[in-house]
Amino acid sequence: MRILLKIIAIPFVVALTIFGAIFTFIHFLSAWIFYVASFVFGLLGIAGIIQGDTSGGLGVLFVAFLIFILPTIAEWIADKLDDLNFSLKNLIAS
Repeated sequence: MRILLKIIAIPFVVALTIFGAIFTFIHFLSAWIFYVASFVFGLLGIAGIIQGDTSGGLGVLFVAFLIFILPTIAEWIADKLDDLNFSLKNLIAS
């Protein structure tokens, strides 16, 4: 029974290895774009608050936060996929 589970796990390990590498590569390429956009939106939000448009400035700051947090969420997902891949590799090796 255990050997059957190992045989079933092999394609998932291959798929997770390939998908994890692609996902990590795309994350690192796009993260700096999101961080720069978040910085620009943050500056615009602070400028809006300084000029007296409090609700608009806070809205732009909220959008800046959402843009800033997207790469962090993507990194968390990549870490979880890597953990799952490592667990399956341990299942196969044991």
